Amino acid sequence: MDRNAVLYRIWKVADTALTVLIAAALCLCGAYAVYGLWDDHQIEAAAEAVQAELRMLKPAAGAPFTALQTINPDVRAWVTLDGTRIDHPVVQGKTNLTYLDTDLYGAFSLSGSIYLDARNAADFSQPYALLYGHHMENGGMFGDLERYEDSAFFVRHRTGTLRTPVQDYALTVFACLLVGASEEAIFQPEQWQQDIGGLLDYTAQHAQVLDGDVLAALRTVAAPQILALSTCSSAFTDARTVVLAVMRPQPTGG
Repeated sequence: MDRNAVLYRIWKVADTALTVLIAAALCLCGAYAVYGLWDDHQIEAAAEAVQAELRMLKPAAGAPFTALQTINPDVRAWVTLDGTRIDHPVVQGKTNLTYLDTDLYGAFSLSGSIYLDARNAADFSQPYALLYGHHMENGGMFGDLERYEDSAFFVRHRTGTLRTPVQDYALTVFACLLVGASEEAIFQPEQWQQDIGGLLDYTAQHAQVLDGDVLAALRTVAAPQILALSTCSSAFTDARTVVLAVMRPQPTGG
């Protein structure tokens, strides 16, 4: 067999082997992608199952939190934004890592819990309270917060409630911001507990969507209360979507 024939056979074998390797790699990538989708679905399904069970324990307006606090004494409130999937109990840990990957039952969960900043007063009596929640792709937990970046959605979904064992609040959404995870104006709640004016100034300058009339009205209120709801965003590295809502105390039982 001449030299060219030998080289041709070697090339054919190598070409076939390379084709097989590429096909195998593609199959592995496809299998991994399918597994990833299945795994994401399982995480979301598990989180939704827990939340559906907890919604059966959602207290009525002015009602005690006995059932929820029997399960977990760290329960502080129940937050709802009307017209979204945000309808969850709120816990508060000793640190802001306590409930990052832990559900209300104390079990490990990649979806974690909705939790109040550990530096906030447990009874929501301060001028500024900060909630955190994971961004689930199906809109679960705080995934629906990103929808407030759309002005049309923002206009149609302004109301909500925050129920606590001692006081119920009506919520009025007035701003949506996209900020970095280290933005002190949002994520250092201690600084606004005496004078919230600086937070209002920051919001006026940086909000993506804003109701200027509500913001102006807040400047005239003697002791306004603001609730911030924060979740991860893919807009840029360490981005966070933050929705701000006015808290208005409701009469007992209403």
